[in-house]
Amino acid sequence: MPLSCRDHYKVLAVLEREAGFTEQTFPDPEVVGGIVGGVRRGRMRRTEYYPFAARPVRVLLVLLVLVLIGESLYMLLRSDPEPAPLDCAKGTLTLSGSTAFAPVLREAARQYEKTCPDARIPLSDDTFKGSVPGLDALDAAGKKEKPAGVQGLGDRLTFSDGPKSEDGRPQLLPRPVALSLFTLVVSPDAGVKDLSLKQVRDIYAGRTTNWNQVKGNNLPVHLVSRNPGSGTRTTLELRVLGNKRLPGVTASDCAAMDAAKPGRCEVGDTQTLLDTAASTPGALGHSEVGAATADAGIQPVRIDGYPATLEGVDGGAYPYWQTEYAYTYGEPPADSLAAGFLRYLSDEVGKDIIRSHGDRPCAELAKPLLCRPS
Repeated sequence: MPLSCRDHYKVLAVLEREAGFTEQTFPDPEVVGGIVGGVRRGRMRRTEYYPFAARPVRVLLVLLVLVLIGESLYMLLRSDPEPAPLDCAKGTLTLSGSTAFAPVLREAARQYEKTCPDARIPLSDDTFKGSVPGLDALDAAGKKEKPAGVQGLGDRLTFSDGPKSEDGRPQLLPRPVALSLFTLVVSPDAGVKDLSLKQVRDIYAGRTTNWNQVKGNNLPVHLVSRNPGSGTRTTLELRVLGNKRLPGVTASDCAAMDAAKPGRCEVGDTQTLLDTAASTPGALGHSEVGAATADAGIQPVRIDGYPATLEGVDGGAYPYWQTEYAYTYGEPPADSLAAGFLRYLSDEVGKDIIRSHGDRPCAELAKPLLCRPS
């Protein structure tokens, strides 16, 4: 009989020889025993020892394990889709604005639709027409729908490279989203990869008209620029050219420029600019940095030896950058698709998408509301 810790017992054996016993074998001994104090009123019962648990406990544990296995199999085999996250909104969202920031928005829209199956963000080739046209479209939509009370439109967003002009559109509210990088690009036959800030300004001012004047090849300079209203162009004029405007257009169609003379033409979007710069001898253009890849057939240009990097912007060495703003017409309802998509851009997945295109999320800067280099 196993004993509990510190329990003990004693056995007293008294052996007596029976007088006159002459047999060769001894009979079984007669055992007389007693327990001081008694057990269960003098009655004893056999006890068992289980090193793991008693029988009722083991039965209960087996039942619990079977229940857990059943629930796990049910979750694995069930066909119901997982519910959408709490921040998902329903409806259709219209995006417009910057062509430079469009690649970020296209990817973010696709990912948001996968995460939120009840959301629709239709995108087409003419969705993004430029910062100023996007602001105009948002302002016109707001004036047409005239949202009641203090609430604004919950189904429209436009994105601008830089803030809106100070005159007009008082209902458009800005929210900084990212620090965007831009770069100058040249056709490879120009023979240059680096220009000083002074050389860039001389080219756009018309003082330098051939690439051999900056130790490049003997080709006239052909400037390929974005149309007025482009945030990329406005940023070029403001931050790179010292707030000086571009020279006049010499050809309404880039394909019609005289190959033997310097000139300038304009195009409507970033991708068209890159394609035109790649196919025009001696071309110089401008683009957001994420689109200016080697596959585009153009050469990014360093400025004063510095490439378009966030480190160069932070150090004040690289000048071609701008704050990307998201604009709403009034304050969108908190449960609207516009508000949900803005929160998505500032969340981890949205920030990863912004970083993957060479830009920096405002939330990662020292002063997110200003969203300027540190």
